[in-house]
Amino acid sequence: MVDPAGYPPEPWHLRGRMHASVWCVPAAELPALPPGVRPLTVAGRAFVIAAWAGYQPPGVLSYRELMVTVVVRGLPSVTIPHIWVDSPVSLAGGRALWHIPKELAEFTLADEPHFTATAHADGNLLAGAEFTRRRTVPVRLPVAFSVRQRGPRRSRVRVTARLGVARAAWRVGASGPLAFLAGRRPVISLVARDFRMRFGGA
Repeated sequence: MVDPAGYPPEPWHLRGRMHASVWCVPAAELPALPPGVRPLTVAGRAFVIAAWAGYQPPGVLSYRELMVTVVVRGLPSVTIPHIWVDSPVSLAGGRALWHIPKELAEFTLADEPHFTATAHADGNLLAGAEFTRRRTVPVRLPVAFSVRQRGPRRSRVRVTARLGVARAAWRVGASGPLAFLAGRRPVISLVARDFRMRFGGA
């Protein structure tokens, strides 16, 4: 069923594919986090994960997404300071249900011969990336964590997926909200194939 406001009630069951990279960034250069949410740091550096997702049937919604998360204290937990989608329904649901600050963007995603993606907002580049998959685990692996947003709001997430290691090259808009990643190389990049996600709910 779909809420009268236009989005499905929680939990959302989503399916698709995700491409993600992890960076170590000086904590002083992170974007603003919700009050009371503190990054997990090692030697003054925090862990930032940026991911492209393509959600597809039979999930409850189909849309594309660029999401930036910061690993925070109280593992396993992350917070989402920046996220863009190309679905007004996803935007409305994410904000209303979980206080996730979704914005709209335009996406170009392609899977062949390598995964490539770009996202623009108001005509300006947010980010672009190219991933080359190297190895994939032949079994489905479970991952569970929480998303902590303002409020405070804590939402549970459970994922199963076939994970693979990849090589990735990113570029970000030098004057955009992801400029703090400009010139940095990710420490690891991953591909989650045929992932199944349960977001929110009891």
